[in-house]
Amino acid sequence: MATEYVTQGQRIARARHRKGWDQATLAEKVGRSVSWLSKVENGRMPLDRMSVVGQLGVEVAELTGQPYRHETTELDSGHAAVPGLRLALQQASLPSGIGLPARGEPRTLQELEANVRLAEQLRQDAKFTALGEVLPRILTDLITILNGSSADRDRAEALMLRACHMARVSSNLLGHHDLGWTAVQRELVAAQHVGSPDLIAAAGWDLCGVWLHEAQLDPAKDAALSALDQIEPYVSGDDTIKAMWGALHLRAAVAYSRLWDQREAESHLDEARRVAEVLPRDGNAFQTQFNRVNTTIHAVEVSMELGRPREVISRAEHVEIAEIASSERQAHYWTCTAAGYHMNRKDNEAADALLRADRIAPQHVRNRPLVRNIVRDLRDSGKLHRQREILNLAKVMRLL
Repeated sequence: MATEYVTQGQRIARARHRKGWDQATLAEKVGRSVSWLSKVENGRMPLDRMSVVGQLGVEVAELTGQPYRHETTELDSGHAAVPGLRLALQQASLPSGIGLPARGEPRTLQELEANVRLAEQLRQDAKFTALGEVLPRILTDLITILNGSSADRDRAEALMLRACHMARVSSNLLGHHDLGWTAVQRELVAAQHVGSPDLIAAAGWDLCGVWLHEAQLDPAKDAALSALDQIEPYVSGDDTIKAMWGALHLRAAVAYSRLWDQREAESHLDEARRVAEVLPRDGNAFQTQFNRVNTTIHAVEVSMELGRPREVISRAEHVEIAEIASSERQAHYWTCTAAGYHMNRKDNEAADALLRADRIAPQHVRNRPLVRNIVRDLRDSGKLHRQREILNLAKVMRLL
């Protein structure tokens, strides 16, 4: 069977058979019913609990089928840049002083700061093809500077952390999780070298993100809590540290929600809300988009992860989504809302939300396993007001 047409449920069944388990064994291990698992494996219900990954002992990519490739350069979302990005990150991870081929004169740190800001806008706009075209050179210029005798190494390391964050985000989105690890490891080195609380928090936030993408939920939760402990003495300082404190609580909330711990998830959400109230409405420290609107988006996501479909919709209704200046965050909100409607068996509303997300940030939406699961279900419903548009989306995602 062609890779694109193997469903997530079929992949779960295949991994379960390899372990010699029947459905009752796996269902018991993840705390769900045999009926639930049967529906997941038969494609009648999307997977809503990634702890299955841990129990089966497989990598996320085996269950999701990532990376997904597309027919056009534009929709391929930056895959073409992965070889160059991989080489740049490998070189960035080498010990300083290791001889590398001469690359010519790098841009100045002032020029690179401007380039990083432009790249960060592409990241927020979810334009990953364009980001892939500029990010490898930013990394190689920073490598050259850091391997030289730069007197402003802390400034260069801070830029390296920001560039590696963008590499981590795009790598995880596209399903190249090993590359995401390489990026975040270089972030941790930069944070350790500089030693400032804000960089330590930013690297910890991304470390948690890598664990979440790999469905390693206990390490994700532990990474968030550890980073919170490290920066707690500095929280009374400037707004950047406060924002990172709030952003780490949002990471912890997502991790606990995927662990199905509602009490802890809501507790971390409450702390993030409290902090957001005293910070600017357009906050975006270290690309976290930590602000009041993003806390409400996370509340929708937490309810989705906890399997509370009515709460997903009720919380979604209170999100002032137009106020957040990030196409990626807007698309994420509409995707979570679509999942909530789908869980509520309101497929027309789910289709509307999903198509809206796709209009905003197609390169983000079309690379998400959750979206592919929903599109597969909607594709086969045959009763949608916008069935043709869903079928077209399924076609470009190679799901037909």
